[in-house]
Amino acid sequence: MTIVVGYIPTAQGEAAVTAAIAQAKAHGDSLLVVNMSRDDKLVDAHRAEASQLGRVDRELSESGVQHEVRRIDHGTDPAEEILGLIREVDARMLVIGLRHRTPVGKLLLGSTAQRLLLDAPCPVLAVKAQ
Repeated sequence: MTIVVGYIPTAQGEAAVTAAIAQAKAHGDSLLVVNMSRDDKLVDAHRAEASQLGRVDRELSESGVQHEVRRIDHGTDPAEEILGLIREVDARMLVIGLRHRTPVGKLLLGSTAQRLLLDAPCPVLAVKAQ
């Protein structure tokens, strides 16, 4: 089976990759690590540079987990793209990183994370950075 990992170049993204590696090793799964940036933004902090994705790829290779690292450079809705990939690969699990939120932020959670948690057709493991 496959585990899909939503990766952004932050501590939360790194925590998601680390947790996904542990899950893949425990269950014999492969990983599909996905980074997406919105094409309607000129600057997007979620867009990983090639060097960052290369480092993630090396980390996964060193872990011994079968994997694919994919960057999606089109689209305006990261949640919809990730949900589509989950269905495409019939994922066993989705792993995402979450950040600490203010009380108001907790109410709003974040549209991408909220959609993934509510709409994913598989279990979602949401992790926090240390």
